[in-house]
Amino acid sequence: MAHDMLFRGAAPALVTPFTPDDAVDEAAFRRLIDAQIEGGVSALVVLGTTGENPTITEDERRRIVDAALKAADGRVPVVVGTGTNNTDESVAFSNAAVDAGADGLLVVGPYYNKPSQAGFAAHVQTIAAAAEAPIILYNVPGRTSFNIAPETALHLAEEVPQVAGIKEASGEIEQIDDLLAHRPDGFGVYSGDDEMTLPLLAMGGDGAVSVISNALPEHFCELVEAGLNDDLATARERHAELLPAMRACFLETNPVPIKDVCAALGWMEPHVRLPLTPMDERSAVRQHVLSAFDDLIDVAA
Repeated sequence: MAHDMLFRGAAPALVTPFTPDDAVDEAAFRRLIDAQIEGGVSALVVLGTTGENPTITEDERRRIVDAALKAADGRVPVVVGTGTNNTDESVAFSNAAVDAGADGLLVVGPYYNKPSQAGFAAHVQTIAAAAEAPIILYNVPGRTSFNIAPETALHLAEEVPQVAGIKEASGEIEQIDDLLAHRPDGFGVYSGDDEMTLPLLAMGGDGAVSVISNALPEHFCELVEAGLNDDLATARERHAELLPAMRACFLETNPVPIKDVCAALGWMEPHVRLPLTPMDERSAVRQHVLSAFDDLIDVAA
C-alpha cells in the first residue's frame, strides 16, 4: 500500500511550557513554535513524551492543541500525541485532535499493561477506524517496556491506510534496517533519538522527531537537511557539533534538561510537573548541560 508521507525532515517533540504556579504558559508555547518554524522545521509534534503528556489534563490538551494549530497557521503539519495505554481514551483523544484540525496523530506503544503484538495492532486499528487522520506509530520501549516489532509496524502500514510512519526510538539499528528494507512507498521512518538521526538518514530514513530542536532548531535542521540530501560529510560535521548537547539532554529525565536550556535562553520557565523535578541550579549536572549548549548558543548559567 502506498502512503502520502506526512512530513520529511526535522520535527521538534515540543516541550509544554508551564508558569511557576503550574499553569500552561500559552504565550511561551507560541513563541517556541515560532522559533521552530523560523528555524526550518518540517512539522511540529505536540503532547509527546517531551511535552509531559501524562500530566496534562483533558481541558489543557484541547487548549494546547488549539494554541499549536493557531501558532502554526498552516505553515507546517501539526502532529498530536494521542496514544495512551487505554484504547478508549486514545480514541477520545484522537477524535478531539482531529476535530480541532490536527494534521496527524502520534500513537505510542501502550505502556505498563504490555500487550501482545496482536493486541497493539488491534489498538491501532481501533484508533484508525474511529479517527480519520494519518497515524505515526511511536516505538520507545525504554519508556513503555513494550517494543513495536518491525513486522507489526509493517503489517499495520500495509493493512491500515492511515498508518503513515513510525517514530523509532528503540536504539536498535537492526529494527530500523528491517523497517527501511521492507516499508511500503511513502511510509515515513523517523528517528526518535537525536543521536540516531545520522545513521538513520544514512540508511535512507526520512528525518527525526527531536528533543534538541526545542533549543537548536536551525542547527538540527541543518543536520537533517544534509542527510536527506545525501551530503553525509556535512551531516557528519553537524552531528559531531551537536553530539555533546544531544547527550546532555538525557543526563536527567527528558524534558528536564532541555527545559532548563530553553529557560536559560529566556524562552520559558524551567518548571516541570511532578513527579518530575527541575535540576538543582548549582548542580554539576546542570552546569554540564548548559556548557554543552553554550558551545553552540549563548545560554545564561
